[in-house]
Amino acid sequence: MTARTEARRHRGTEGRARVSFTVNGEEREVLFDGYKTLLEVLREDLGLTGTKHGCELGECGACAVLVEGRPVLSCLLLAVECAGARVTTVEGLAAGPELSALQSAFADKGAAQCGYCTPGILLTAQALLERNPHPTRGEIAEALSGNLCRCTGYLQIFEAVETAAGTGAQGHGGPRRKTRKRAEAEA
Repeated sequence: MTARTEARRHRGTEGRARVSFTVNGEEREVLFDGYKTLLEVLREDLGLTGTKHGCELGECGACAVLVEGRPVLSCLLLAVECAGARVTTVEGLAAGPELSALQSAFADKGAAQCGYCTPGILLTAQALLERNPHPTRGEIAEALSGNLCRCTGYLQIFEAVETAAGTGAQGHGGPRRKTRKRAEAEA
């Protein structure tokens, strides 16, 4: 039995925690069971369901959020460890009704199929673009290596990140070559 399962069995004996932190730019104070992960507090206590339950083992990346601008797997982080921290979920990427450049690129490139993995990928990619505004395809692949997607095959995801970075679709550092068919269509 895992420690988390054991903690759930003894809910009555575990203490409650009151934590203040900033979520998507808004100061929040939350009272919750002290054993809860950040994923559980975001979804269950704050109603931010964009962050997804995936494997709950830190292997799929579906639960990725930004804590102090760095991607973390919220299923592996106790919420009490986030006291005073700045947390960004997928709900915090857009500026009001306007999608972020990254979200728009994902929509334009068809980078989201079923969409379950998309929030974690978006946040991980956002962190990459903030520290490296013009990543190569290899750097994008490396940054997103902890985010699993069963639908897209990753090509559209990589292209969307490149588009958001303003680099267009590129391979290993150079511009993507036009196919003969595409060149003829543009002529």
